[in-house]
Amino acid sequence: MTLTPALWRIEIRVPVAAAEDFAAAIEATAEAVSWTVPDDGGPALVQGYAAAEPDKEMLAEGLKDTAAALGIKVPVADVIWLPPRDWVAENRRDLQPLSIGRFHFLGSHHDVAAPAGSILIRLDAATAFGSGRHATTAGCLLALQDLARTMRPRQALDMGCGSGILAIAMAKLWPIAVTAADIDGEAVRVARGNALRNGVRLRAAVSDGYRAAVVRAAGPYDLIVANILANPLKRMAGSLADALAPGGRAVLSGLLAGDAAAVVAAHRAQGLVLTHRRIIDGWATLTMARRRWP
Repeated sequence: MTLTPALWRIEIRVPVAAAEDFAAAIEATAEAVSWTVPDDGGPALVQGYAAAEPDKEMLAEGLKDTAAALGIKVPVADVIWLPPRDWVAENRRDLQPLSIGRFHFLGSHHDVAAPAGSILIRLDAATAFGSGRHATTAGCLLALQDLARTMRPRQALDMGCGSGILAIAMAKLWPIAVTAADIDGEAVRVARGNALRNGVRLRAAVSDGYRAAVVRAAGPYDLIVANILANPLKRMAGSLADALAPGGRAVLSGLLAGDAAAVVAAHRAQGLVLTHRRIIDGWATLTMARRRWP
């Protein structure tokens, strides 16, 4: 039994355009933050999770400052205690086989064959983000599948690897040792385990952006995938460009369609050009290229 400890959940509902800013505000009192956008055009649901009871005064101040900067009403925050539960086992029971393009995902509990001609990835629900079911992950997988038709990278990097799905996908598409990096040590541990389960080579390291020695030493990269958030993507555009080889490709996701223009602009300022944009359920995946000339 893998019983997880109790958690505290912070919930707010805000306009979709403000979701990322309020997610950043909640990060000061939570270990993990995410948001979802409803299909009916209503407000976004922003949720943060913390191991200890959040500092409500700090939370209120952060929400107040963000609302003032955006010129909108301060959202009401619900802080909810979640009792311990074996959510990993629950997710494994609910996790069904999944196909995205040529990629086919099965859990260790699935005793079925993958479709003929598919690329099999074995993946269980774990303590790091990434099950392959989010639109941003699907967008990245489809972008990698498209790139496999025309390129053969020698060095590839999964920046913000989570559970390692995209790193494993790259190692399955091309017979190379992929570098994977995440600021979260638990994500790196899970990614290593998933790589071993899938029989691929993975250099995984804890890294704040592109700073770790392992990340620097393995570059420059012919291919970089970064499925994170719009603001970090914009902040790290210069570091990505420095790490990307001339003629290399970058697949960027984790951003809402409305944020795509700003992310593209940040990377164009570093000499990259947009070659493809894919929108799935309101989420954007961008493929960009670095010119071969200065």
